[in-house]
This record gives sequence, structure tokens and C-alpha cells, in this order.
Amino acid sequence: MDLTVGSIPRNLIVFSLPMLAGNLLQVSYSLVNAFWVGKYLGTNALAAVTVSFPAVFVLIAVGFGLTIAANIMVAQYVGAREWDDLKKTIQTSILFVAGLSFVFLAVGLHFAPHLLRAMDTPEEVLPIAVSYLRIYYWTMPFGFGVFLISAILRGIGDSKTPLYFLAISVGLNTLLDPLLIFGVMGLPKLGLNGAAYASIIAQALALIGLMIYIPKRRPLVTADWRHLRFDPKTAWLLIRIGFPTMIQQSVVSISLIFIISFVSAFGANADAAFGAGLRIDQVAFMPALTIGAAVSTLSGQNLGANQQARVREVFWWGILVSAGISLLISVLAMGIPSVFLRAFLNDPAVISIGVTYLRIVGITYTLYAIMFVSNGVINGSGHTIPTTLISIVSFWGVRVPLAWVLPRIMHSSTGVWIAMTLSVLIGMILSLSYYYAGHWKKPVIKHRTTQ
Repeated sequence: MDLTVGSIPRNLIVFSLPMLAGNLLQVSYSLVNAFWVGKYLGTNALAAVTVSFPAVFVLIAVGFGLTIAANIMVAQYVGAREWDDLKKTIQTSILFVAGLSFVFLAVGLHFAPHLLRAMDTPEEVLPIAVSYLRIYYWTMPFGFGVFLISAILRGIGDSKTPLYFLAISVGLNTLLDPLLIFGVMGLPKLGLNGAAYASIIAQALALIGLMIYIPKRRPLVTADWRHLRFDPKTAWLLIRIGFPTMIQQSVVSISLIFIISFVSAFGANADAAFGAGLRIDQVAFMPALTIGAAVSTLSGQNLGANQQARVREVFWWGILVSAGISLLISVLAMGIPSVFLRAFLNDPAVISIGVTYLRIVGITYTLYAIMFVSNGVINGSGHTIPTTLISIVSFWGVRVPLAWVLPRIMHSSTGVWIAMTLSVLIGMILSLSYYYAGHWKKPVIKHRTTQ
């Protein structure tokens, strides 16, 4: 799609829908996985998955930052019609991301038990969490590849192809989960580890499929695998745009390690309730995350084409659509929380903790919707440092300190939930303030049409 022409609300919605479908598919797998684990393997198994999540995400966040940088650069080069720079971006980002994925795999395998102990993982949960995490880390080389190719495709305006391959991957994952967890059809009974093996197989097949498909149907972004070249100038721009995003993603994931350690102080029940709440959050955040990512791509292409007026329209349409959807989700999550929690939990005591969580954190779905749109415009211009600083302030200046103090005052995990909500409010205010300052009007990438 050429996002520099035509109706902005139509472009936003048409481009967002396949991404939303893909994100919901991905989250649906997470929910199915939580269903099998929470309902049939017990509270400790679900707690193991919960504490493993930030230990995975802290490494994925760094690679994900580079894929976001690739998306921004591809979008702007497409908008500016600078095809040579587009090719250099694709070639260099492939080499960058591939190298990082294997380095992080080695780091993750070695430090898995140390990360889990750093989060004060309950002793009854630690052994199964270490085993699960070390297997799950093997998804990283394949997952990084899928992230990168999907980001490049979205940069040229193709949000449908990533959806198709994600649907295949999630379908395989959903099918393999119970087969490998319970040992059906002659397969080994692997318990919680079966879910990790299912993810490895599904991600690997998705990456192979994309590598076969792209040369045939999307030659514009096909890599020359025989002559991959590392361009230092392009690499520096990837780092300049991507490094702050890496830090931003890492700030979020590392802060989650601390948050889980604070929650773990209240026992496995609190961990399990938090894990179920996070699964619901994943669904609730999806519209806002998707529209924010779409806003970033639309902004990137239009800034590359030097059309600032269209970017301002993208911002307002993004707010209208994203906040409208998220407000409805907030009302449902806060109004009938137990209905959603019973999909993952059986224990009434754990459900009670989860109800309190959703009734406090539910309002953040709408706050995030507004913040993701303004962040999308800022990131689309290549100014990723401001959104990184906003994350550092909201998570490390507000969330982590309050999440440490409030539970000690209240003697309850409720203090953690309040801290999470206040940090999102601060982040939204800071993001909007920067957007209205107007610095996004000067993109980081200097295009020939604007020089």
C-alpha cells in the first residue's frame, strides 16, 4: 500500500486490520497455552511460565528494537522512493539481527537460572521454570527472523503477508501444544516443556515459509543471500534509530522482572493471578498496539514524502479509533473481571487476586491507546530517544519505586497494581507533551527530496 495518498482513516483501518488479526492470533496462542498449562498442569506450572516471560523478553527486546528501526527506515525510504537505500537497509538488518539472535541464545541458555533467581522465583516453581526457559530460548533465532521480515513487509505497506504466515505458525503451535504436553498419538509426554518445543517447531516453519515466499511474491524486499553486504552507514543509522528502541524495550522487560519479584513476595497464588492478568492484558492491549504500529508506518511514509499535514491527521484518527476501542475493553475488564479470569484459573483465592488486578489496571488500556498513537508518530519520524526517555521515567521513575513502596505500606499485591496504573498515566502525559512540542516534524533520516 502507498500510504502517502488516499483516505487516512481508510488507510489506517485497512492497514491495521491484518496486523490486528495477526496480533490476536499470536495472543490467542498465548491464551491457549495458558489454558492448557493453568487448567491441567496446575498453579506452579502457570507461575513458571509467568516468571519466564520477562527473562525471555529482556533479550528479545533488543533484537525487536532493530526490527522496529528497520520498519521505520523502510517506510521512509519507500515514501521518498529511495530504492538503493531500501536494499542496503534490508541487507544490513538481516546480518545484524541474525548475529544478535545467536549471541542472545547463548547468553540466555547460560544465565536462565540466574535471571529466575533474581526475580525471587518461589522454590517450588524454580526447577520447572529453568527447564522450560532453556528450551524456549531456542525460539529466538527463528522468532527474530520472523519479526524482521514482518517489519520490512509492513514498511512497504504489506500487512497481510505476515498475517498469513503467523496464522500458519499459531495454528501449528496450537495443534502441537496438547500433543507434546500430554503425549498424544504416540508422541512423548513432555509436560510444560512440550509447550516450549511446540513454539520452536512453529517459529522455525514460519521463517522457512517466509524465506521461500518473499523472493517469489515480494521482489522489492528480497535479500541477495549470496552476496549479503554490511553497509556501515546504514548500520549506524539502524543503531541510531534502533538502539533507543532496544533500551526502551529492555526498560519495559527488566522492570517486569522487578515487578514479578515484588509480586512473588506474596506467593505462587499472586504469581498465577498476575500471569492470568497478563494474558488478559495481552488481548486488551492489541488494538492499541496495532494502531500505534500502523500510525508509525503511516507517519514514516508520509514524512518521507514530506507531507506533515497528513501526519497530523494520522494522529487524530489514530486517537479516535484506538481510544474508542480501548475504552470499551476497559469497561468490560473492570466490570466483569471474573468472567475472563475463569478461562485460566480454577482456585477462587487466585481468581480473587486477579479480580483486584483487573479492576485497577483495566483503565490503563485506554491510557495506553492514547500514548501508543503519539509514540507512533514520534517513532515514525525516527526520534526514538524521546519515547525511550518517556519509558525510563514512567517505568523506573514511577512504576518500580512505587511497586516497591506501596505493597509494603498496604501489605498487599494491590500496591503493585496501583503503581502500574500511575506509571502509565505519567507516560501518556509525557508522550502527548512531546508530540505537541512538534519535534517529530524534522525526521532523523535526511532524504534527497528535503535536503
